[in-house]
Amino acid sequence: MSVTCAYTYAELISYSDAETVRWREWFTRNPGALDLPFAEGRLATIRGLVLHIFSVELRYTDRLCGREATPYDDIHADSLEEIFALGDRARSELRGYLATMTEADAAVVLTFSTLTAGTLTASKRKIASNIFIHGMRHWAQVATTLRSAGFTDQWGHDILLSELAM
Repeated sequence: MSVTCAYTYAELISYSDAETVRWREWFTRNPGALDLPFAEGRLATIRGLVLHIFSVELRYTDRLCGREATPYDDIHADSLEEIFALGDRARSELRGYLATMTEADAAVVLTFSTLTAGTLTASKRKIASNIFIHGMRHWAQVATTLRSAGFTDQWGHDILLSELAM
């Protein structure tokens, strides 16, 4: 037997918002953690990874709204306040878009170029869903990297442990 289960975008953005608030508060208390090493290039530090999370939210929301994606070179956010302001802006625009998205709009297929994956084709529903999954995946990397560096003063990140009513 197969059971259908679905999250609403309102539930996902609520969870994302709550986690982002907690991360902002945590980094405010632990600003040096932003400069811990992570990978290479744009993602060399946790700061770069957090900026990447919010940049992708903005760029994919641009696409959903019918705009050209904001060029990465035009995204400048160095301080904690600037980085999280970018995230606030991206989620505000995403929230506005999702509030008016219809089933017909969700089915619209877009083709676009990405920095690392080449040219992609996806429905707006898939793009919107990817914004949340992409963020959750990378926030998990942030949490794991920070715990490995000795920052164990985190909260339970699972949706099950959140205050989200479902």
